[in-house]
Amino acid sequence: MEFKDYYDILGVKPDASEADIKSAYRKLARKYHPDKNKEAGAEDKFKSINEANEVLKDAEKRRSYDELRAGGYRQGEQFRPPPGWHGQSGHGDTGDGDFSDFFESLFGRNAAGGQRGQARPRRGRDVQASVQVDLQTAFDGGRTRLSMQDPTGGERVLEVKIPAGIQSGQTIRLSGQGQAGMAGGPNGDLLLEVNLRDDPRFRLDGRNVVHVLPIAPWEAALGATVSVPTLAGTVDLRIPAGSQSGRKLRLKGRGMPGANPGDQLVELSIRVPLAESDPQRAAYEALRDQFGGYDPRS
Repeated sequence: MEFKDYYDILGVKPDASEADIKSAYRKLARKYHPDKNKEAGAEDKFKSINEANEVLKDAEKRRSYDELRAGGYRQGEQFRPPPGWHGQSGHGDTGDGDFSDFFESLFGRNAAGGQRGQARPRRGRDVQASVQVDLQTAFDGGRTRLSMQDPTGGERVLEVKIPAGIQSGQTIRLSGQGQAGMAGGPNGDLLLEVNLRDDPRFRLDGRNVVHVLPIAPWEAALGATVSVPTLAGTVDLRIPAGSQSGRKLRLKGRGMPGANPGDQLVELSIRVPLAESDPQRAAYEALRDQFGGYDPRS
């Protein structure tokens, strides 16, 4: 079946007042009433107008419909009631209108003309969203604020607890923060997909944290002890003599926390200083002479 945008049918905005809806309905009903309008399609248009008015004039039906429409459905799209939505299935009088399958799937055949049976409690729909988290917060755990738009167009601010060690693509479930339940049913949940922001110091390889460490040529050649940043603070790292660019040194357990914590991999990158003075150039020339037989490309 196709989704019906009742606001579009009546030509009003979603925040239209009761008076606006009433006025729009009367104007369109006069225009398309079968007794006055004999054009092809006028009767079907009249039925659609009546159906839209039946929903939007009733505060409870309108609230339920708004919650459904907030899911992004559009006029004419293929539609199937979402999980947890149970329309009335009675077979009583449908009132003074011929209502569509779409209407009956949402409100039941007894829902029109004031003859709606007792509605069953319905759980609200789950809502999916995403949240951006920096790597340090993902490592430490903590809280972040998230602004969400509710079905009425307002805004609400949620404080989200971030578990330590969470990874990109994982989901945080906030119970009861989805769409409101209907007829006393429970609210749906809010499902937040976590996306980790890029960090200038680190990148992730699974639960391992990779850091590229610049070192001087003499530190690589002779060995040295240098300070290395980690997500848990700075530590001292011993660089073995004779190290080359690209060599990776492992800091056990310094990666992302979890049942199986990751490590930090420190990738060495030899940086060569510029020779900006005569003594510095002389030092490089002496080094060349000392290692004259060395060919890094061999």
